[in-house]
Amino acid sequence: MTLTAFRTPFNVFDEALARLADSTQPEQATQVWTPAVDVIETEHSIVLKADLPGVPQDQIEVKFENGALSIKGERKFAEDVKQPGFRRIERGYGSFARHYTLPDTLDVEHVKADYRNGELTITLPKKEAAKPRTIPVVINA
Repeated sequence: MTLTAFRTPFNVFDEALARLADSTQPEQATQVWTPAVDVIETEHSIVLKADLPGVPQDQIEVKFENGALSIKGERKFAEDVKQPGFRRIERGYGSFARHYTLPDTLDVEHVKADYRNGELTITLPKKEAAKPRTIPVVINA
């Protein structure tokens, strides 16, 4: 039988006091950073919008392979946190990867990626055959 340590409110309180007592090191975020991505489908395309603040453009890789789109990158941790008064780090840092399986109705030859103000926008146009079209109904009298 394996014992698992449970975090009680008392453990959390004790850990917070210990961090407060050691004010020489800022508290660092331990969570994995996964950027938020919106997926929007329009009549003519599928658009992905990823929030990547603080990620330099040269640290972003967008790749389409075998029917899947991947977005990879890295937001590096700033080393200048040794300044006086810096106590807590809540923003996530490190490498990330998001993967999406795409339908075969997309025109992968005309995919566009744009990066502005910390937002990556990937536009995946639909093939002409996949776009909805209205078919007129003729009434024979």
